[in-house]
Amino acid sequence: MTRGALFDPLFGGDRVAARLDDTAWVAALVAVEVALARAAAAHGVIPAAHAEAIAAVELDLDPAALGRAAVEGGNPVIPLVRALRAAVGPEVAPSVHPGATSQDVLDTAAMLLTGWAGEILLDDLRGAADAAAGLAAAHRDTPTTARTLGQQALPTTFGLVAAGWCAGLDRARTGLASVLRGLPVQLGGPAGTLDGLPLPVAADLAAGLGLADPGVPWHTERTRVGELAGALGVAAGACAKPATDVVLLAGTELGEVSEAAPGDSSSMPHKRNPIAAVTARAAARRAPGLVAVLLAAMDGEHQRAAGAWHSEWETLADLLRATGGAAARLRVSLEGLAVHPDRMVAGPPDVGRAPELVDRILGGRPPS
Repeated sequence: MTRGALFDPLFGGDRVAARLDDTAWVAALVAVEVALARAAAAHGVIPAAHAEAIAAVELDLDPAALGRAAVEGGNPVIPLVRALRAAVGPEVAPSVHPGATSQDVLDTAAMLLTGWAGEILLDDLRGAADAAAGLAAAHRDTPTTARTLGQQALPTTFGLVAAGWCAGLDRARTGLASVLRGLPVQLGGPAGTLDGLPLPVAADLAAGLGLADPGVPWHTERTRVGELAGALGVAAGACAKPATDVVLLAGTELGEVSEAAPGDSSSMPHKRNPIAAVTARAAARRAPGLVAVLLAAMDGEHQRAAGAWHSEWETLADLLRATGGAAARLRVSLEGLAVHPDRMVAGPPDVGRAPELVDRILGGRPPS
């Protein structure tokens, strides 16, 4: 996936990306090491003074240098631990990274980052759903034509169309929020046996980081990552649906809606493109392939995956960025969407129970 200052704002990923960049990764890795030291000290694994010395150290880590140093061992935790030990000095150095393996730190850091990015993602999903709900309420009785298989079908209301968008976004947001609340800490030691660590250390590590305690290590039991991938993929799909409808309804032949800040054309000045919806669709289109990579990585060998685990790191960050971008751009589209009833069906057609269904959907919305 293309990332950076040129394309992230265009596809709505800039706010999420700020919590997923290399600096954020390093900060999350260090946060895990500090929390691990404190949890270990609480159970006498290392001296409490050593834990505080580790927490107090100020590392000036260059992500590029850390990345180059990670090549030999296959992950950035190895050179990070080396740098931490050098920074705290020989007396405290043996207390750095107590009882853990690189995967413990990297998996836990990935969950931290997911939580940080997830806050923004949930906010934009809520914003998009609220905008859809506002459209549904305002146009509860506005008649329009339902279309099935691309053809005009029966009368409905634009309010029911927008309420359908809202229902999908709310459902996706609720499902994703549930997964995010359960983001787990990882602590299993070199072979997933917690060798040398009291069992409560994992719970204290989780509490220190605001993550869930899964009760057991999950080094090669990746259903948690699969559930997260699925929830993110569903959220992206929930964003793609209204974005697609907006693109179609804004077409010249229909002109039933228009965006507040339509995009210009470099060669056709008469065009007013629904560019927020277009870019929401573009971001959402990336999600299914990224979900597939994470699901394919669930077949980790024995007690440490050889390549499958490594494939998750950037893929998860890219999926968060894609889904976050879809939600952000859809929010912009729906919050500024203008509806043109005069371009919809003329006269007072029988819209059936559409207004009643709007009330039912809006009345059953989940809380923030």
